[in-house]
Amino acid sequence: MILINFILAMLPIVWLVISLSKLKMSSCKACGIALLITAILAGFYWKLPPLHISSAMFEGAAYALWPICLIIVAALFTYNLTIKTGAMEKIKGMLIGISDDKRILMLIIGWGFGNFMEGMAGFGTAVAIPASILAGIGLNPINAVTACLVANTTPTAFGSAGVPTATLASITGLDLQQLAANAALIQAVHTFLSPFLAVVICGGGIKALKGVWHITLIASLSFVVPYLLFAQLLGPELPTIVGSICSMLCVILAANFGKRKRNEAPDAVKIESEYSVKTVVAEITTPVVHIGFSEGLKAWAPFMLIFVLLILTSKLCPPVHNAIKDFKHSFMIYTGEGGKPLTFSWINTPGVVIFIAAICGGLIQKASLFEMADVLGFTLKKYWRTFVTICSVLATAKVMIYSGMISDIARSAVVAAGPVYPFVAPLIGVLGAFITGSGTSTNVLFGNLQMETAHSLNLNPYWITAANALGGGIGKMICPQNIAIGAGSIGITGSDNKILAAVFKYFVVYALLASVICFAGSFLM
Repeated sequence: MILINFILAMLPIVWLVISLSKLKMSSCKACGIALLITAILAGFYWKLPPLHISSAMFEGAAYALWPICLIIVAALFTYNLTIKTGAMEKIKGMLIGISDDKRILMLIIGWGFGNFMEGMAGFGTAVAIPASILAGIGLNPINAVTACLVANTTPTAFGSAGVPTATLASITGLDLQQLAANAALIQAVHTFLSPFLAVVICGGGIKALKGVWHITLIASLSFVVPYLLFAQLLGPELPTIVGSICSMLCVILAANFGKRKRNEAPDAVKIESEYSVKTVVAEITTPVVHIGFSEGLKAWAPFMLIFVLLILTSKLCPPVHNAIKDFKHSFMIYTGEGGKPLTFSWINTPGVVIFIAAICGGLIQKASLFEMADVLGFTLKKYWRTFVTICSVLATAKVMIYSGMISDIARSAVVAAGPVYPFVAPLIGVLGAFITGSGTSTNVLFGNLQMETAHSLNLNPYWITAANALGGGIGKMICPQNIAIGAGSIGITGSDNKILAAVFKYFVVYALLASVICFAGSFLM
C-alpha cells in the first residue's frame, strides 16, 4: 500500500520532469497538465471531495498571485522602467567601469547583488533582477540565469530577512538561534563553492577561473565568513544581507586593484580579453567617464530605494515595521480539514515595497506616470505565461498537500531509508522546493517530519531540520516556478527546458553533496 501511494503521488512530479526535460514542453502547458493529473489522483484515489480540490487550487493560485507574482511583476517592472528611462545604459557603463570582465561582473551582480536581493526580498527577485541585468550587459542569457539559479541555493535559508528559518523554528519548536547556526554550518561547503561555479558557468568551463580564481576566492570567503558569524551570533535575519554587502565591496576593491596591476602588465589583458563584454555592449552610448556622481545616483535610484525601503519596513527597523505590519487581512480559502487562513499583507510585503521604490525611482529619472503605466502594461503582457505557470505550480502543491500525497511521499522515504535517513533528509527538502518553489513552504511541509524522524532515530534534530533548509535551497534550482521566473527575466519565455537542461547537472552535484554532508555530519553533531 505504501509503495502504491508513493508511486501514484510521484506521478505529477515525474510528469513535470519528463515534460520539461524530454518532451521540451512549455512550462505553462506542462504545469497545467500536472495540475490536472494531481486533481484526478486527489479525487479518485485519495478521495478528496471536489469542493476541497477546487478550494485548494484557489488557495494555491491566490498565494501565487500575492505575494509571489506581485514581487516578480515589481522586479521586472523596475528593470523595464530603467530601460525606458535610459538609466540601465548608464548602469551598464558604470559596471563595465568597474570591470569589463564578465566573470567579475557575475561575482558582483549574480553572486553579491543576487544574494542581497534574496536576503532582502526573496520570492524570485534574486534570479529575476540579477539575471536581467547580466543579460542586458552582454552575458549569454541562458548562462546568466543558470549561474543565478546556482548562486541562489544557499542564501534561501536566510532569505527575506530570515523568514524560512524563523518559520522552521516556529513550527518545530526548536531554538531559533541554534537552528540558524546549524543551517549556516550545513550549507557552508555549498556556499563556498557557489561563486566558483557561477564563474565557470558564465565563462563556459573550468578554464574560466584562470586569472580570476583569487577574486573568486575573495568573493566566496568575504561572504561565507560573515554569513557564518552572523548566523552563529545573531540569528537568521542578517547573514545573507551582511555577507552579500561584504562580498560586493571586497570584489569591487579587488577588481580595482587588479585593474591597476594590469595597467602595469599589459600582457595580462590578453588573458582576460576572451571574457570581455566591451564588444557586446558597444551600444552603450554614454562614456563611463561622463557619468557623474549625481547622474549615477539617479540611475541607481530604484535599486537603492529598494534597499532602503526593504530595510525600513523589515524587522530590522521596528518602529516602521510595527506601524504597517497590521495592514493585512486573513481569509480562509480551503474548505476542508487542516486549512489555515491565508494572510495578505497590503503594505509590508516585498512586492509593494519594490513597486513604491520603482515608481519613486522613475519620478527621479523624469519618467511620466503615463510612461510608467505603459511599462507596467508591457510587463504584464509579456510575462503572463510565467504567472500562469507559477499559479499552476502552487495550485498543484496545495492539492498534493491537502490530499495527503506529500505526506505519503515523505513517509515512504522515511520507511525506505531507515538508519541512513540523514542521507535522505536533504532530498526531502529538495522535493518540497521542487513542488512549492519556496524555502519557507518547504519548511512548513516537512519541518515537523524531519524533527520527529530525527527524534525517533536518535539523531540531532537541529542538524536534520537544517538539512531540510539546505535541500529547500537546492530544490529551487530546478523547480518550474524559479525556472519560469528566470526565463521571463531574460525575455525568453519559451526557454524553460534549455535552462533546466543547463542547470540540472549542477543540481545533481549539489543534491548528492548535501546528502553526503548531512550523513557525515550526523555522526558528529
